[in-house]
Amino acid sequence: VLREKIYFASDLHMGAPDHKRSRQREKYFVNWLRSIEKDVAELFLLGDVFDFWFEYKRAVPKGFVRTIGKLADLADQGVKIYLFAGNQAL
Repeated sequence: VLREKIYFASDLHMGAPDHKRSRQREKYFVNWLRSIEKDVAELFLLGDVFDFWFEYKRAVPKGFVRTIGKLADLADQGVKIYLFAGNQAL
């Protein structure tokens, strides 16, 4: 598999405004991740992937197991994934 492309995603806000709409958004996102799987070399997640979740270094957000699982799968395949924190107070 030749992985040579770089992809970007941002402002998914999973968790807002409610579970039903977040779940639908998660389905679209995971399907998108599957569609880029064949050629992605690097994936940049540019903030606000999860809404109202502070990106602690050693915490996993509740829910959205499909998203986290697919990201783990991509990482296991050698894809470099960069996660940038969203809006944070200084």
